[in-house]
Amino acid sequence: MPFKHVLLTAIRALEAHKSRSALTILGIVIGVSAIIMVMSLGKGAEALILNEVSGLGPETVILRPGTSLTDITSVYAQSLTVRDIEAIEKKQNVPNLLEAAPIVLTNDAVEYQSELYRPTIMGASVEFMARIFDITLADGQMYTSDDIDQNARVAVIGADIKEDIFGNGTAVGKQIKIKDKKFKVVGVMDDLGQVGPFNIDTLVLIPHTAAQTYITGTDDLAEVMVRADDPANVDKLVFDITTTLRDTHDIDFGEDDDFFMQTQQEIIETLETVVTIFTSFLVAVVAISLVVGGVGIMNIMLVSVSERTKEIGLRKALGATRNDVLKQFLSEAIIFTSIGGIVGVVVGASFSYLIALALIHSVEATAGWEFVFPVVGSIIGVGVSAAVGLVFGIYPANQAAKKSPIEALRYE
Repeated sequence: MPFKHVLLTAIRALEAHKSRSALTILGIVIGVSAIIMVMSLGKGAEALILNEVSGLGPETVILRPGTSLTDITSVYAQSLTVRDIEAIEKKQNVPNLLEAAPIVLTNDAVEYQSELYRPTIMGASVEFMARIFDITLADGQMYTSDDIDQNARVAVIGADIKEDIFGNGTAVGKQIKIKDKKFKVVGVMDDLGQVGPFNIDTLVLIPHTAAQTYITGTDDLAEVMVRADDPANVDKLVFDITTTLRDTHDIDFGEDDDFFMQTQQEIIETLETVVTIFTSFLVAVVAISLVVGGVGIMNIMLVSVSERTKEIGLRKALGATRNDVLKQFLSEAIIFTSIGGIVGVVVGASFSYLIALALIHSVEATAGWEFVFPVVGSIIGVGVSAAVGLVFGIYPANQAAKKSPIEALRYE
């Protein structure tokens, strides 16, 4: 029997039991839809995260104390100070350095009129942060390098912090307390939300010198943001800084560094790996439903073989070979699952699109979310669903092909 006729016969058999056919492929539809949604949302999350991180620019390198991000002791490491910045700022040591910005972080609270607030307090150059993250002010002004040199107790606060503390009132000129030390608010940042790794709206920026003098009481730095004069010189910049700091820290040959650096490319590659592994794990979990759907199809196909015993006997009596019957029932199973796969892709993509729209418009942190249609995932989804039909359709098709035409015609 020509394959065209086998296909048409299979389609007619499916049309004869539309409700049963629809319920049979439901497991495949759910499985493929779940896979498409997980892959689409995973890619959307990856795009959002990478877009935020890449905002630092390819020429930016982050220098941190400790051995690595994965080493828990690095959180408590105290191996970077302002003296290190002075060393790497010398042209003879790091000729490709454009600028270096020290950063001090503290988890202290902000107090105003006996009320406590928990923003992110960062000691840094507000001018540097403004250049890197495109920060603009809604009111007041930025503190200057003179304020940093003079350990001035001044602060620039984010839009959410201003709203929480001062409401609709004016913040500029008011005094807030950090660790019982008064800081004068000189500026309020525009409502900018998440920019790079920071939520600007919940930041309180103060000079790092004031943070060290009045809050932490040490010269230690949480990290140093350095910028190369050109993205092409980042690798050379990293090498020169490493050489300089190993020398200033008296690290002998063969000993591990007590600092580490992350380029933007390394951060991006790390995040891509993490998101890919997590997405793959979720896909593997939801793919179990495809196996469940395959078992359901096998059961229905066995029922179909039993119901159509006389039809099988008649076909064989009229000259159909065992191979013809095998192909017919396999075709039905593959068509079952392929249709389920296609419908699953459409349903999964539709739900993913609606979720992406909801994330874009309802959550500020995900305002930059993008809907990503997983082309490769959809191809794999349909292909795997067809393969499920093939695998789970072999046994019922083989049972039909083995039937004797004489016994089949006698079947009641």
